[in-house]
Amino acid sequence: MKKIIIFLLLIMPVSAKHIHNERYYQNIWCREHQGISEYVLPDSTRVDCLTKEYAVEFDFASKWAESVGQSLYYAKMTNKKPAIVLIIENQGDEKYYKRVQLLADNYNISLFQMKRESNNNQSADIIYELIAMFKNWLKLFLIDLIDKI
Repeated sequence: MKKIIIFLLLIMPVSAKHIHNERYYQNIWCREHQGISEYVLPDSTRVDCLTKEYAVEFDFASKWAESVGQSLYYAKMTNKKPAIVLIIENQGDEKYYKRVQLLADNYNISLFQMKRESNNNQSADIIYELIAMFKNWLKLFLIDLIDKI
């Protein structure tokens, strides 16, 4: 029984991090800009979206620093201009956009952003938060149960 509970704890995420994954945003943007998603380079790395003009790296705002290096590398490998699409999910993410903007200006990286779709009644956000809270509660409950076994 104890092994089953430990296994459940290991596979259960602590909390949901994003409403949509990176690929969701990537597919929308890339389709709108007539790009190729997941373009494979000779070294087996993948450009998130390759357009006629840009090699585009997508990242959630908190991963802004990683996006700079990847966009420059992909641009070099494809002879395209570097570009970043930063995914902004909440107001707190704006600070990351400002950080990457400084480097984008310095290294001639085109910078775009995609914001999470707004939901007028906010019901999806509320449900999402409730699920995350329940997962956290369940994890704490299981940890407590292990201690008692």
